[in-house]
Amino acid sequence: MLRAMMSAGTGMVAQQINLDTIANNLANVNTTGFKGQRAEFTDLMYQTYRASGSAGAGGQSQPVAMQVGLGSQFASTATNFTNGGMQQTNNVLDLAVSGEGFFEVELADGTKAYTRDGSFKKDSEGNLVTSQGFKVTGPIQIDSRATAVTVMPDGTVNAVIPGSNDAVTQGNIRLYMFPNASGLTRLGGNLYVPGGASGDAAEVTPGTEGSGSIQSGALESSNVQVVEEMVRMITAQRAYEINSKAIQTADDMLQLLNQLKR
Repeated sequence: MLRAMMSAGTGMVAQQINLDTIANNLANVNTTGFKGQRAEFTDLMYQTYRASGSAGAGGQSQPVAMQVGLGSQFASTATNFTNGGMQQTNNVLDLAVSGEGFFEVELADGTKAYTRDGSFKKDSEGNLVTSQGFKVTGPIQIDSRATAVTVMPDGTVNAVIPGSNDAVTQGNIRLYMFPNASGLTRLGGNLYVPGGASGDAAEVTPGTEGSGSIQSGALESSNVQVVEEMVRMITAQRAYEINSKAIQTADDMLQLLNQLKR
């Protein structure tokens, strides 16, 4: 019974982590470029009373083993990198990636981070920056006199400069691909950094080498599906409840044992 209580306890802890993940997804349902996560679990070790194939009392081989599991544990969080819906903003510096790839930005300490959030602005020097003020690598610097700024699907940033008849290129936005995007580490603020299993970032021109193209005047919405998260939340609640029932049942059985001597 004690083993049953400990195993059910690990199940309750697992469902708490599951609910934490679901709650984070729901909290970010309106976060630009957010990618939903799913908590994954594995079973714990097993206590083996008899191995399969071992000799029985009569010398015959046993076809199956005798094992009792000891619960579950949190294994990983899998990220769903499917594209979210496109939300039209008509702001030329709002950029969405239609397909795979990340924008690269430079953090305050000079390191590089990656994002799907393309809600960019201009700073006082005309640099293209994120909402937190991190520069988009390129560099992309838009002339203060520029009018009619446009961003092409291949990432070329053009602008009309007074005194010039033709559009002048202000920089080129590149996308970055990873061999294993699921291995990226989240920093918060819609930013990712390479992890030990993500591989190195490969710079590509948007629309080439399997990357998506850039859509100006739009933002990528969160790919979290509220209905799916609600179903997962109900399932987690029921699993938590049934694990608590298992603990109560084991406790009742122990109580019956304690009453046998009366």
